[in-house]
Amino acid sequence: MPERSEPRRRTVAVIQSSYLPWKGYFDIIHDAELFIFYDDAQYTKNDWRNRNRIKTAEGPAWLTVPVRVHLGQTIREVQLADPQWASRHWKTLSQCYARAPHFGRYREFFESVYLGSRWDSLSRLNQHLITRISRELLGIATEFADSCEYPAAGRRLERLVEVLRSAGAGVYISGPSARAYIAPERFHAAGIELAYKSYDGYPVYPQLHPPFEHNVSILDLLFHAGPDAPYYIWGWRESDRRAPPS
Repeated sequence: MPERSEPRRRTVAVIQSSYLPWKGYFDIIHDAELFIFYDDAQYTKNDWRNRNRIKTAEGPAWLTVPVRVHLGQTIREVQLADPQWASRHWKTLSQCYARAPHFGRYREFFESVYLGSRWDSLSRLNQHLITRISRELLGIATEFADSCEYPAAGRRLERLVEVLRSAGAGVYISGPSARAYIAPERFHAAGIELAYKSYDGYPVYPQLHPPFEHNVSILDLLFHAGPDAPYYIWGWRESDRRAPPS
């Protein structure tokens, strides 16, 4: 009898959903074969879960989704607090980016999110935006899942490792800040290789309102670079060229 081969182990990333995250978030999604939203993690205030920054004529500014939060809630349990937030956000985005070269290209897409839909769950809003931007605007083929699909016991790292094991992870992609608290031996014991993402070297792109700012929402890159946005996230590493697309 021939020996049965081990199932192929996948490259997996597990991250809490965020509101309109920056390009580095999508860089990790692109690197993974499976991206798992970790939305049964506890909600953290004053974090990226319900807010991000955009570029204005006066400099970077916060765009914040109002939420109704109770102590100990997970991200999945957080509800939105004010039904008028969406129209206000769309008005702000329109005012800040109307002059950006590709704002018109994506207007209908984002109008359908902000004006054509009603949202009550922060997790559903974030996941909807991230998956659609990834697939439809950036052309990313990564598979998406939710951590609730992988029941796991334990707390913090133990639970994360269990989710990864359940998902068949051979490689776990982590953001660079995790080096400060992650315990590599727990992943190695589970047969999972750790890969830390680097955010160094992103090329600049033409951006309204200098000076240039990297740490803003993916919307800024989309509205300024349009179909060339993937080059400024990962394409510059994969190509022989070191100059942006013409």
